[in-house]
Amino acid sequence: MFRVGQLAVYPAHGVGVIESVQERDMSGAMEKFYIMRLLDSEMIIMIPIGNARNIGLRNIIDANTVSKVYEILQQRPPRLINQTWNRRYRDYMDKIKTGSPFRVAEVLRDLTLLKSEKDLSFGERKMLDTAKSLLIKELSLVHNTKEEEIESQLQELLGSA
Repeated sequence: MFRVGQLAVYPAHGVGVIESVQERDMSGAMEKFYIMRLLDSEMIIMIPIGNARNIGLRNIIDANTVSKVYEILQQRPPRLINQTWNRRYRDYMDKIKTGSPFRVAEVLRDLTLLKSEKDLSFGERKMLDTAKSLLIKELSLVHNTKEEEIESQLQELLGSA
């Protein structure tokens, strides 16, 4: 269970704060919802409490997980799979939708590497930006650091290996 005021991560949308827990009538049955405000967009989302974990709502990562994320960013796959851009896009979108910081790091790493080899499609460029912003926001909260500093660290990690 999440508490009011707690930070949580909603897959593909990023970090938000649980602002309240409300009960609503849904087709004659009362159901409880987390009311979450996303930090980046100020968007408000209602998340059924009973389904929150299935949806992928999770706590922000801890320092141990951060080091694993950095390891993923430094790894270099033997060769990026030579798929069509739309197939890659679907695969990357599926990874981002999991909400896993590890899968998001893989998308950021792979698209950054691909970008160094060839031009990315519009969708891939947008996905690269999404993956980067999702990681930057969460890592800056974990480290209590400015987002610009985290972005510099990520660029250094991605360019160094």
